[in-house]
Amino acid sequence: MQTAAHESISDDIHLLGNLLGEAIKGLAGEDAFALVEEVRASAKDLRADASPEAARKLRDRLGELGLADLRTLIRAFTVYFDLINLAEQQARVRAIRAHLRAADPSRADESPESALKQLRDRGIDADQIAEHLGRALICPVFTAHPSEARRRTILDKLSAIAHDLDRLEDALIVPRERERAVAAIAEEVETLWLSDMIREARPTVEDEVRQSLGVVEKNLLDVIPRVYRTIETALGRVYPGRDWKIPPFLRFGSWIGGDRDGHPGVSADTTARAVRLQQVDLLKHYLGRMEDLWRSLSHSDRLGRAGAALHASLIEDGKLFPEIVASNPHEPYRTKCKVIAARLRRTLEFLGGAADLDWTGGDGPAGPGIYLGRRELLRDLNLIADDLGQAGARAAASGAIREMIRLVEVFGVHLLTLDLRQHSARHTAALDEVFKRAGVCPDYAGLTPDGRFDVLAKELESTRPLIPAHLDYSPETTEVIRTFRTVTALLERQCPEVIDKYIISSTTEPAHLLEVLLLAREARLFRPLDGVSLLDIVPLFEALEPLQTASPIMERLFALPVYRRHVELRGDFQEVMIGYSDSSKESGSLQSAWALYRAQRDLVETGHKVGVTMQMFHGRGGAVGRGGGPANRAILAQPRGTVDGRLRITEQGEVIADRYGHPGIAERHLEQLVHAVLHTSFPDEGELPDPAWIEILDRLAPAACRHYRGLVYEDPDFLDYFRQATPIEEIVQLKIGSRPSKRGKSTSLDQLRAIPWVFSWMQCRHTLPGWFGLGGAIDEFLRESPESLATLQAMYRRWPFWRTLIDNTQMILAKADMTIARLYADLVDDRALADRVFGRIDAEHAQAVGVIGQITGQRELLEQMPILRRSIDRRNPYVDPLSFIQLVLLKRLRSGEGPPDETLTGVLESINGIAAGLKNTG
Repeated sequence: MQTAAHESISDDIHLLGNLLGEAIKGLAGEDAFALVEEVRASAKDLRADASPEAARKLRDRLGELGLADLRTLIRAFTVYFDLINLAEQQARVRAIRAHLRAADPSRADESPESALKQLRDRGIDADQIAEHLGRALICPVFTAHPSEARRRTILDKLSAIAHDLDRLEDALIVPRERERAVAAIAEEVETLWLSDMIREARPTVEDEVRQSLGVVEKNLLDVIPRVYRTIETALGRVYPGRDWKIPPFLRFGSWIGGDRDGHPGVSADTTARAVRLQQVDLLKHYLGRMEDLWRSLSHSDRLGRAGAALHASLIEDGKLFPEIVASNPHEPYRTKCKVIAARLRRTLEFLGGAADLDWTGGDGPAGPGIYLGRRELLRDLNLIADDLGQAGARAAASGAIREMIRLVEVFGVHLLTLDLRQHSARHTAALDEVFKRAGVCPDYAGLTPDGRFDVLAKELESTRPLIPAHLDYSPETTEVIRTFRTVTALLERQCPEVIDKYIISSTTEPAHLLEVLLLAREARLFRPLDGVSLLDIVPLFEALEPLQTASPIMERLFALPVYRRHVELRGDFQEVMIGYSDSSKESGSLQSAWALYRAQRDLVETGHKVGVTMQMFHGRGGAVGRGGGPANRAILAQPRGTVDGRLRITEQGEVIADRYGHPGIAERHLEQLVHAVLHTSFPDEGELPDPAWIEILDRLAPAACRHYRGLVYEDPDFLDYFRQATPIEEIVQLKIGSRPSKRGKSTSLDQLRAIPWVFSWMQCRHTLPGWFGLGGAIDEFLRESPESLATLQAMYRRWPFWRTLIDNTQMILAKADMTIARLYADLVDDRALADRVFGRIDAEHAQAVGVIGQITGQRELLEQMPILRRSIDRRNPYVDPLSFIQLVLLKRLRSGEGPPDETLTGVLESINGIAAGLKNTG
């Protein structure tokens, strides 16, 4: 099977490569094509002699070329990578289809049926599964983190090519249809060649909302009903004799338009517009589905009367829509579909004026017949489905109407549930001003953490209002308050389900949660006397120390009656977000991973003591240096008892297109998430870590942190090396996201966001954030005892956490190239500094490769992952020239040689190309 798939991917690459070659000849000329082939062949030869001297020779050859030729080469290799990525995507789709054609679907790896069968064989019965699914939640959350380097225009063209590649897979395709599909691909390849690769203007938040909506509408709205049907079918196979109708435990969220942490472009008005854009898009989609249902459900009451419930509802509908109800008296389902469509249109008309709402609150939407939330729409749809079932039309009852019901259960009338996020310092500063004005405290911000906690605890027990209706505060404080008032207005007047979480970045003390609770109370979002609390208050623990003190922080809050009352009103659930990016940048990948593991265990135990269910929200990036890697394996690697059926996880940047850009891959990815959550919620005793292993990680993690910080934070020359040997200063000029790359104006490493930090190290082929420190720490451990290696090998075989950590590390090590990284070190002005710092990095890389080989029993990296190994080998002859070109252009740009604007554009285009080649940004 692997051989056939490999041959098929080779066929796709050959087809796409030939079409690109023809496009280059036709649009850039034969000389340009010859140059591309010459450079590609030279780079391939370089792989046989991977010495710095040979690499410098090719770099210098490229340095002789003019800017126009260099940009032509960048374009050629970048488009090639985009096409290679499509061929690999098609190979994944082909493999998925092979699984689906298998005689026994339960044997397909990482499918829901496979997980259910394993659980059944271990003695988990149907009642336990039903109870589990009844309280389960799996929620991918889309964010606009700026790690998707490709323009939406490019993504759309690649999607069109993917569609035509899919057509070529049809076994029944006739020659003329194949010719048309190939011609369509050729047209798109030509257009790709002639399209700008990088954005001229930074996208707005609304642009990012629209981009996410494109992914959701194009794929997810069709995929989700299929995923649920697959799960219910699997349940029926594995646990027969039960009518499985599972609740909507798989849902989706978004930060786009709600994440205001360090983002001056996100305001209360921005959030309101983002909500409206989502609603309008979804309701238009629903309208299309209702029109299809109207065409389909032509059942006549002359052949079977409508049930009493449907008949009564149509009488009520006649009061609002008399013409619709009277126009078709003998086709009740069509009439009901028309009524639902009319209500959807009326809701859309209301939203057309929603942008002009007074965001101080209100008594509900103007006018009857509007769908405010999912409840009434579900009631109307279920009336149709239930009546069809009672009439014996079981196929219709379980067909398109059931898919529509499932969509409304999952997406409501709002689409993606929007999270709000703000930095804790903004709340502290706002309340400092409010307290001064109200005479509560003259210097709240200047108090100790305990002092702030006491002031807030006292104010939360009070019932007097602190904030007047008219806001006469600084713009910053006013904006914080307006954000909460906007949430109130949206929930009361537009959609009660669209926002339910407020995330606090940089949570370091209990007062940070109480500040948000007080601001929520002032906006009527927390009314304990009425038994109302409308927002989950979610701390984000992201740096090492907050992760280590997360459990004591939550323990103190649970002991405070007013906060415990809030948690009780939220169903005795407390969500906690753990951040992978900042902790990894601060302490290295191994220490970060272990601190996150420890924090989860401690938090869940803290919740158990007081009867609170702790729900984890994993803020994982796309790259390994930001907690990335295969999502299903990451879930399986979580500590026992910390998932328990409930999990939220971020999907960021380039990961969104990779996992959700093709419907077949999106479906497979979601099924893998369900498999992993099911499996880890009922852990196998054989996968529990030995207590001795915990002790080993307690030693390895700080040792790795010491190595990492010794270079990154304690070497006085490291920052100079970083700024000169990486394209960090150029990356921050890429217009790939609306959010600034730094918090504030400081140039320190602490203020640099994790995405450009990881992005820059990927570009210069060091990939340092994903592995530095691990090799040195493990090497020290192995020297202590002859038995140490056997222990680490046993951990790799039996402990998912350790296995996932090691496998992710070897993947990112394999994407590094120390020969090319050495050339980036040549960009550093001080040669002695460059030699010293690079020498340290190179030695640690060699150590990491060596110890991973010992632990995994491999002679070379990725030996046991041949598909990934082949993918990297396939790309290297094309990534390498882009790196050399980038080196040439960086040197010219920084020395002032050549036209600065055009040279910078060339550098930015090379960044885009290398990101496509490595399939990683930040």
